[in-house]
Amino acid sequence: MLAYIVRRFLIIIPLLVLISIIVFIVIQLPPGDYLTTYISSLRASGVELDEREIEGLIRQYGLDRSVTEQYFIWVGGIVLRGNFGWSFQWQRSVNDVLASRLPMTLAVGLASLFFVWLMAIPIAIISATRQYSLFDYVFTFIGFIGLAMPPFLLALVVLWIVYSTTGVAITGLFSREFAEAPWSFAKVLDLMRNAWVPVVIIGIAGTAGLIRVLRATLLDELRKQYVVTARAKGLAENKLLFKYPIRIAMNPVFSTIGWILPGLISGQVIVAIVLNLQTVGPALMRATLAQDMYLAGSIVLILAFLTVIGTFISDLLLAWLDPRIRYERKN
Repeated sequence: MLAYIVRRFLIIIPLLVLISIIVFIVIQLPPGDYLTTYISSLRASGVELDEREIEGLIRQYGLDRSVTEQYFIWVGGIVLRGNFGWSFQWQRSVNDVLASRLPMTLAVGLASLFFVWLMAIPIAIISATRQYSLFDYVFTFIGFIGLAMPPFLLALVVLWIVYSTTGVAITGLFSREFAEAPWSFAKVLDLMRNAWVPVVIIGIAGTAGLIRVLRATLLDELRKQYVVTARAKGLAENKLLFKYPIRIAMNPVFSTIGWILPGLISGQVIVAIVLNLQTVGPALMRATLAQDMYLAGSIVLILAFLTVIGTFISDLLLAWLDPRIRYERKN
């Protein structure tokens, strides 16, 4: 097992280097750059810049260097100093932009993940063990609705219903008086009062999907011969379920960590925009539209890194959870 972990870590290093190169190339693919977009917006507003000012901005933003030089400066800053570069759009370092949005992003993401697992796992187990019961039919119907309705549409519907009935716009993570206030116990309570809306909306789609997958996997396990044999030997039903089929059916839950971790950071971008959440997702979208290459590239690189680490964690958890994987690896 130790050799497997070391080998996977050694693979991760060149993989991340390759990902950083691909990310930087993809960010550079659209025609023009941030300065081109910035000058176009100034001209659209009636402001003209002369050639000397444009050349000064090009040197200031380092756009006079080759793409290769820009890449090595960016990656060198990340590796040697932990500096992800300068955000042209925000006129701040990328580290500051991410630091101001990352805590709230993680809070919403982790709460949504906890909501998904807390709701989906018990419902899927009950639906599978009581197949074709009223409970199964009801939650199958609700699950199909959750899968069919896009989360951003659900966000718009919830906003409209709440505003039309109460006159309150439930957008943002804080009330107006706490938005710029320093952290305090009152601000934490305000966050808890407002955060449930995005948590539930983002979690509903994931809950519906996980219910369907876990229910189908558990139904498949319950029909296998080892379950029939265990029942024939008189093993108690609850002990049978939790020791064997449910444990194996949890494989899809752990195998999805590879995209759950980056999902905690990026979140539902459109939902965050609709609900006016100050998270990383909208910042990534704005950076992409403005061609803010260092901010967009840094966020995508972080998401790729989390995907690689999440896949590695998934492999370890699956090997621990499923003895068939451990047995196959030993052979």
